[in-house]
Amino acid sequence: MVESTFDSDFARGARAIVALPVLGNGSVRDVEARLEEAAGLAEAIGIDVRERLHFKVRAAKAATLFGSGQVELIAAAAVQEEAELIIVDAAITPIQQRNLETATKAKVIDRTGLILEIFGERAATAEGRLQVELAHLDYQAGRLVRSWTHLERQRGGFGFLGGPGETQIEADRRLIRDRMARLRRELDEVSRTRGLHRARRQKAPWPVIALVGYTNAGKSTLFNQLTRADVMAENLLFATLDPTMREISLPGFDKAILSDTVGFISDLPTQLVAAFRATLEEVTSANLIIHVRDIAHSDSEAQRIDVERVLAEIGVAGEGTQMIEAWNKIDLLAPEQRAKVLGSAERRDDVVAVSALSGDGVDDLLAAASERLRTANKVRKVTVAAANGQALAWLHAHGEIVDQQTEDLETRLEVRLSDVDWARFQTHQI
Repeated sequence: MVESTFDSDFARGARAIVALPVLGNGSVRDVEARLEEAAGLAEAIGIDVRERLHFKVRAAKAATLFGSGQVELIAAAAVQEEAELIIVDAAITPIQQRNLETATKAKVIDRTGLILEIFGERAATAEGRLQVELAHLDYQAGRLVRSWTHLERQRGGFGFLGGPGETQIEADRRLIRDRMARLRRELDEVSRTRGLHRARRQKAPWPVIALVGYTNAGKSTLFNQLTRADVMAENLLFATLDPTMREISLPGFDKAILSDTVGFISDLPTQLVAAFRATLEEVTSANLIIHVRDIAHSDSEAQRIDVERVLAEIGVAGEGTQMIEAWNKIDLLAPEQRAKVLGSAERRDDVVAVSALSGDGVDDLLAAASERLRTANKVRKVTVAAANGQALAWLHAHGEIVDQQTEDLETRLEVRLSDVDWARFQTHQI
């Protein structure tokens, strides 16, 4: 049996302390930037962060993660700030969570739980809610041994702070496993439907471009700039959860499809990577990936590494992956920094410096995307029967005809096609 956490009304506006353990693992991340991000995650769902603490942890304590003196400092800060919530910016075990709650007399939530909570509040589509509920259950299944006696208010809701609706969080592991199995079946059905839609798009002659990047890097703002759409684009972590697709104009192409995706983050919970795999498949099937980076952020390089790690997890890495980096937010740079960034971008053929907010560099980004898509295609020599209008029409629709000659009831073509379209033509040729 596990008792429920506090309700969403309590969470919104709840006073909190962020506690960051700086483990001796040689992290390349800036401590202040990590604290800022953790506070931003909390503030994204209306939590009032009163204090930010960080502690050097040489060896994680099995009972509390932090050392005993550090736990006392956290407890004292909670009393001083009248904090009801301690946010540990790391993954903690159920035992560590219970012991920290006992020591601080406050509710404790870890980084994974906080990110899951944000996803629970932000998921707008039926698919998104299914994915979040599955991730919540997976996370809570390992915490059924946990209990606490303070701040008790029985309520429904899978969320730690009030997330999507729960049937029986106090149910045993078998009931949770049954519910997870049902959710996986529903998500499999959603995945099959998405696969059918993807197959239809692949039959169309338009390339698909996916925007990826660290959360709050400016993907949705760039998406709106490119499509003239009105997707939610705020200075919030995880402002976008559900994928959005729109047509855009692309030089040299009739049109293209642009996809906006969920933002990535360091230490993204494995439950979420698994639950959102169907959504992220949109990235794996894209003809081109634009990695949007907040180049003005102090941890921009570390964020790049985190995004590439998640892409590798979902199978998007290595040779054959067409990718461009959009170095966004150049409008936030000081003149000297901006000149340096622009100079670095100009020396690379896979980078374009942009400001999604002002539109600077956006035309250059579209031109680079068009060029990358065109050069990824190879000229193929094809011979088809002159009477095979279906094959000829398909080649004209999907490729760039370089040369075409007809004689002796045969049409010989030189056509520029991607490897994917070439394989598709060979498979389905009549």
